[in-house]
Order: sequence, then C-alpha cells, then structure tokens
Amino acid sequence: MDVNEFIKKLFERAKAAGFEASEADYSASDNFSVEVKNGEIVDYSVSSGMGLGFRALVGGKMGYASTQVLDEDALELLIDGAKENAALIESADEEFIFAGSDSYPELDVYNDAIDKISAAEKIAMAKRLEKACLAIDPRVTQCEGVEIMSGSSARRLVNSRGLDVSFRENYIGLYAAVLAQENGEVTSGMAIRLARDPGELDIEKEAAKAVKEAVDGLSADKTASGTYKVILRNDVAGSILRTFSSVFSADAAQKGMSLLKGREGEIIGSPALTIVDDPLNPASPGATPFDGEGVAARRLAVVENGRLNTLMHNLKTAKKQGVQSTGSASKPSYASPVGVAPHSLHIVPSGTTPEALLELAGDGVLITNVQGLHSGANQISGDFSLGARGFLIEGGKVTKPVSQITVAGNFFKLMKNVTAVVNNLEFAFSPVASPDLLIDSLSVAGK
Repeated sequence: MDVNEFIKKLFERAKAAGFEASEADYSASDNFSVEVKNGEIVDYSVSSGMGLGFRALVGGKMGYASTQVLDEDALELLIDGAKENAALIESADEEFIFAGSDSYPELDVYNDAIDKISAAEKIAMAKRLEKACLAIDPRVTQCEGVEIMSGSSARRLVNSRGLDVSFRENYIGLYAAVLAQENGEVTSGMAIRLARDPGELDIEKEAAKAVKEAVDGLSADKTASGTYKVILRNDVAGSILRTFSSVFSADAAQKGMSLLKGREGEIIGSPALTIVDDPLNPASPGATPFDGEGVAARRLAVVENGRLNTLMHNLKTAKKQGVQSTGSASKPSYASPVGVAPHSLHIVPSGTTPEALLELAGDGVLITNVQGLHSGANQISGDFSLGARGFLIEGGKVTKPVSQITVAGNFFKLMKNVTAVVNNLEFAFSPVASPDLLIDSLSVAGK
C-alpha cells in the first residue's frame, strides 16, 4: 500500500477507535558497505529498509506500535498494539502530540554526488585505503579492517493535529584499523570518518592517521604517576562528552539521574567552556530540521562561558518544569519511544591552535586514546577511570609516547578545570564532538 494511503487509513481507524490523537513516523533507508583484506573483498552488503512507527493518545496515555509492512493487516496490528501498550502505562505524566512549529529551518544535507558514486568506485576506494595504510610504514604489517560505507535515509513525521514534516540526508564514510609490529610489540591504530561531501573524504589523510596512532604506540612506556596538566585530543574529549551527555538531559534530571537537576543559572564549568547543541550544523551526523516530536530545531546554548543555561527538554519534560521544549526530543528509530538526547552537541572551539595549546600546557600529558568508557565511567556521579595512552609534553613540545596509564577524575570537576579550548572541532562519526581541551589538572596513574 502507498505510504500516503496507509497513513490516511491509519488515522481514520485511530479516530474511529476513539484515540484522541495519533502520529506516524515513517522512515526509509539505503545502505552500502564493502570491506577488503589483502586486496580482496571479504564482505559486501547492500540493503534497503523501511518502517513506520505509530503512537497515539489513548485515554490520556501514549501507546506505541510499529510495522515494516504497509497493508490492511498492519493497520489493525498498529491500532491494537497502541491500545494495548497505552493500557500498560502507569506514569501520570502528560504526553503530547505536537501540532507543529510556526516555521522550520532549511537544512540541505543530501548530496547527489554521493549517489553518483558507483559500487565499483567504492570498492576501488576501499582497496586504495588498504594500500595506503600498508605503504606508509613497513612496521604496519596488516589491516584488521578496511571499509567504505555509504547510506541515505528519508523521514516523514505526520500526525492528526496537522503536523507534516519531512527530511532526507546521506553520507559516505570510511573505517581503517591497522596493526604495527616491532621487536615483539604489537599496537593498533584506527581512523573513522563520515562526510556529507565525497571531496571531504581524504583517504590518504585518514590512512596516515590510523598508521601514526599504531606506530606511535610501539615505543611507548608508562610515565610516573601524578597530577598533570592534560590535553585531551579532540576525539578523546568528544568521547568523554558523549559518555556524560545524559547529565544535560531534563528527563535524566527529573528521574534523579543527573546531578545538574535544578542548577540552571549556576556556574558549572570554567569561563572557557561553552557547550551547544546545534542540529542545524550540516557537518554533524545528527543534523536535522526538527526533533523527534516535530518541534523545529534550533541552536541551543546549554552551557555558556561555564554557566548552565538550560537542560535539554522534550515536550513532556518541559511541561513538568514549566518551560518550553528546547527541541531535544529524541527517537533513535521509527520504533523508539520519545526521549531526550542531543542532536549535535559540541564544545565551541576558540581561535587557539593546537600548537599554542601545547605551549600553554608547558609540561604535561597529551591523551590520544582512552578505553573503558562503558565500564569505567559513571554517568550519574561523573566519576571515571580510563585506560589511556598518548604522549608526554615537555617544554610545550610533544616528546615520548606513553601507554599503559590510567586517567581518573570526575566529569563535573573536569568541566571546571578546562583552561583552554582550541580550533580543531571535527564531527568524525558522532553527533557529539569537541576540540582539543587543556585540563588544568587530572590524575594519571603510571609507574
């Protein structure tokens, strides 16, 4: 059945069933990936998918159901599923189906040039990437994984209260993981990058990044334990921000799972720290003109010069707190319930260069890799203890590599200890990102 006809019939049956309001969230996607090893294809995947999520207000409760088939049977399953799901809801929180914002921003993140790249060309790119990784340094003996991927998606959110918005996007990306060996030592390096423009996908640059990370680790050793000035490289800082991003969620705060509850207006970070969620940034994989409830997207200053301006809200959390939605409703997929999450959260860069940041650090440690973010970080308390590697900084210069160290601290204290931010913000693969950060003091455990 045509999606327009299906949605029309779905709303008609929902109305006949006595539902107060209903909404359809339709999405369709096409994905491609090819992995090579030793110049040969080891994995090749082309897939297409679609699905429709349905939610409806039934007796004041929000019921959810979903389908991947658009036919008469699916209509009945969605109606019955939403009714049964709503009956299980015990929360008294008011739920909303949104009639729409007055206007929506224009956001162009669909590049026809990506569609014109043939499968054969993508296979050639993957082989070129592997060849580049292996040619840079003889100590790189093999590639663990080399992949080129691309994808496109389209989404339409429509409801019985007049909302009808749609959006489409696409990307192309690469992944490279390499191994370096010398004197019995084996280390790994990785690069991953997604781009909206094929011209921004620099195969040689990303190969060099993966190789450098692997080779640098070969001569690494522990450093003395102590409290150091620490530079968190942009990808590391972004990973830490992503791990603790839920602390800025009003939903988490209202459930007692964020220490920022009720602290709007307070200073929670250093004057150098400004954190924004900007879903209108086309460089971000999370770019979108509207949120999961159809509220128009806008740039949101969550933290400004260290002051907490606002938590992120959807319609439900905003109503509970007596404020407006910040356009932060999240639905990771058409079948997901509405939650709260950032679309494009990042620390705002300054004009400072990475070289100038090293001079500011003087003596310290540059962290280029952390491990254990899932097991070694507590999103509620903010505490973290992470395996790490990187380099010593001596006299404002990067010197010898260090590994088998542990960095430990607290995210809330870390925000207050941000001394400087640089100009190298990059959304490599995640909608949460950061430039390099200089942290005034952080515990490093070594030898």
